[in-house]
Amino acid sequence: LEITILRRMSGQSQIAVVVLTVALGFIIRFLAGAIWGHEPQSLESPIAGVNVRFAGLVLGLDEVAVILVTIVLTGLLYLGFARTRLGLAMQATSQNQLAAYYMGIPVKRVSALIWCLSGVVATVAGILLASKGSIDPNSGFLGIKAFAAAVIGGLGSLPGALLGGLVIGVIEPFAARHVAAGFSQVVPYAVLLLVLIIRPSGILSQVRDKKV
Repeated sequence: LEITILRRMSGQSQIAVVVLTVALGFIIRFLAGAIWGHEPQSLESPIAGVNVRFAGLVLGLDEVAVILVTIVLTGLLYLGFARTRLGLAMQATSQNQLAAYYMGIPVKRVSALIWCLSGVVATVAGILLASKGSIDPNSGFLGIKAFAAAVIGGLGSLPGALLGGLVIGVIEPFAARHVAAGFSQVVPYAVLLLVLIIRPSGILSQVRDKKV
């Protein structure tokens, strides 16, 4: 996919690439469903049903594992992007491919590594999601929610993506409890629209206004 399709998007905006990958996700999901079926699949977790008490709260051990793995993975990604030469090259390539090329960065190779890393992170996220119960092949709107979280936090910002995910994760169950069923699913996207109006670049965007 990176060689045949995604590489042709070189030089396009981040929004265009994200929209393309979401569309590809729907296509791949349809093809996978046509081959293996659209029925939900369950994953037996060895820690399912085990509870942990902490500060008066009762949490499932699987939930604690998801939280810890997410924190560790986010920290490792942040350190990798901010402290290593490869991570800095990835940031430069994602922000301005032409400038990165003139700086001597092998843009095509780095882009391929970025997509490989994205696949690994998506695989880990899928495993964590599967540990919470059944996997529904028709849950394609998760990709759109992830896109909304990334835009709210700020495209290109890893802490922003984490913050955007937390915002969506808190707002959605709150809306499901206090808003009519027909409108609860719309609330996260209403928040997205509000953020785009007030701060189009996102809450923690790396884009900064510069006076010239």
